[in-house]
Amino acid sequence: MLWEEQVPLLREGFHKKLVHKAYGELAEGRNVYPPRENVFDSMRLTKFNEVRVVIIGQDPYFNVHKSLGPEAHGLCFSVREGIPAPPSLQNIFKEIANSIYNGKPEGEFSTDLTRWAKQGVLLLNASLTVIEKSPNSHAQIGWHTLTDNIIETLSIQREGLVFMLWGAFAQKKERLIDTRRHFVLKTTHPSPLSAHKGFLGSGVFVKCNDYLRKNGVDPIRW
Repeated sequence: MLWEEQVPLLREGFHKKLVHKAYGELAEGRNVYPPRENVFDSMRLTKFNEVRVVIIGQDPYFNVHKSLGPEAHGLCFSVREGIPAPPSLQNIFKEIANSIYNGKPEGEFSTDLTRWAKQGVLLLNASLTVIEKSPNSHAQIGWHTLTDNIIETLSIQREGLVFMLWGAFAQKKERLIDTRRHFVLKTTHPSPLSAHKGFLGSGVFVKCNDYLRKNGVDPIRW
């Protein structure tokens, strides 16, 4: 099932205007990430009717690896294979290692989360583009309107999804979700500033899989 068939703003072509803004008039010769061909990879890799879990990020990574190129490649919290895991991703792996794999070293996990996306984990940033070295630089151009529409449409059209809301920014999106029909898991953000205040030890990945199993859905292989 195509996203454009389900999400009103995608059907209207609103996203095309945003891409034109992000890589054209607003870029002004500066690099914009992720690369243009990866902007919608979260939806390309995870079909609308195959979504099981939604993880909401705020902004794509805005740095470039010296030899492997941009860190961002269209999936929130994910970086290309071979790029060292950023601090938030390190803490995500630490929580998975301790809660699911009995302390398996988090360094053994691939930093490219495409494997999650292909299992039905929608890795959605609220803003889908960013200017190099300028966090939140595209937060006001309309991406939030589009991604809010995506979240709300999933809430309305689907049943029994798990929404991972990590940190204050993501938790504001709860207003878009029908919590009677979906399972919302809220913790602090996995960044080093807040991970020890609720994310680490939260068991969010275990709780997610428990909910999926109870609803007859295959768990995610984190």
